[in-house]
Amino acid sequence: MKSLKTIILAAGKGTRMNSDKPKVLHAVSGKPILQYVLDIAKALGSEKTYIVLGHQSGAIQAVIKDPFVAVQQKKLIGTADAVKCAESYLRAYRGDLLILCGDTPLLKQATVKRVVQRHKRSKAVCTFLTAVVHNPRGYGRIIRDTNGAAVAIREDKDAAGYERDIAEINVGVYCCRAKDLFNALKTIKINARKKEFYLTDIVEYFAGQGHKVETVETEDSKEGLGINTREDLAAAEAVIRRDILKRLMLGGVTVTDPQTTYIDADVKIGTDTVIHPFTFIERNVRIGRNCSIGPFARLRAGTKIEDKVEIGNFTEVSRTKIGKGTFMKHFSFLGDSAIGENVNIGAGVVTANFDGRQKNMTKISAGAFIGSDAVLVAPVKIGKKAVIGAGSVVTRGKTIPDGSVAVGVPAKIISKGTRK
Repeated sequence: MKSLKTIILAAGKGTRMNSDKPKVLHAVSGKPILQYVLDIAKALGSEKTYIVLGHQSGAIQAVIKDPFVAVQQKKLIGTADAVKCAESYLRAYRGDLLILCGDTPLLKQATVKRVVQRHKRSKAVCTFLTAVVHNPRGYGRIIRDTNGAAVAIREDKDAAGYERDIAEINVGVYCCRAKDLFNALKTIKINARKKEFYLTDIVEYFAGQGHKVETVETEDSKEGLGINTREDLAAAEAVIRRDILKRLMLGGVTVTDPQTTYIDADVKIGTDTVIHPFTFIERNVRIGRNCSIGPFARLRAGTKIEDKVEIGNFTEVSRTKIGKGTFMKHFSFLGDSAIGENVNIGAGVVTANFDGRQKNMTKISAGAFIGSDAVLVAPVKIGKKAVIGAGSVVTRGKTIPDGSVAVGVPAKIISKGTRK
């Protein structure tokens, strides 16, 4: 969007995760928590995104590859201070600033877009996202005047009397005019209870100055769920996994048992493909049309499967491309392989891709037939329409020519180039 930049707050330690890994790098459906938030900023056309980092900032910068400006918060003394740390990068900026929390993977792009659009249409100094919940404990309450205008956000520990019964809470998404925001931050005083500077205090400041403050209520209160514990992580995983499966099914994919099917966020699957129960499909997997996957199949990252492929029960495929019409029915492993069209992968076939030091490639050309329990010790090449006998071991560096038949341990060619 025009004149929009984004600040993402991701400096917290996440101590309740009990982890050596930064909280925002924990994965939900195969993608780091922080990446979900960064993707929203990118989708909204943010001119530039600033991520405020503190705890293990180097580790976060090593994982998140999308372009952003890293802002260091040297002392973790609150969200207002975190935003203020970005001020030096934005002194000449006169547009709007979108502020997001880096630990909210359930936040939807459409919801944040509504906040930005309301802000720009209303010409408010600040617009922020709220939700109505059954149990507001732990959240900041929205204080409104007799006209219904938001005049303050009262943090849970500071709420008293009737304020504790308010069901409308702060979600932690703000869109503010940059110049007015940084002027407001100069007035924020440290909270006596938590010894932190609260970003939420800008609402009371703006209202007190007579500035226009707008709110947008989310339709789904779960969007504001921040990840603070492993339990929160599991709850977010369940929501996102359900959304992924719903999107795929609406797009023409059959998922026969959503309760036992796990598919990561960036997986793409073609229409009329059937995913059977107890199937795990990891990030960066592409599956074509009219395929059958599972049950009890695992497709690992980097796998590409073309149309009309069958991958059956108790199978695993990793960093492998499988051509159209190929099938591996059961009990097989393909790793670091390039498989041509119309190949038969028999029961128990293994591509032994790791030699103790590095992963090696196996190439199986179109129309080849790999018999049950065959082991291909990579790197190997199997030619077009070649046959590897059941139980054979094709040793490292071996090439089986087109149309040939190889059997034994180690496999020897007994018929060369006879299959057409």
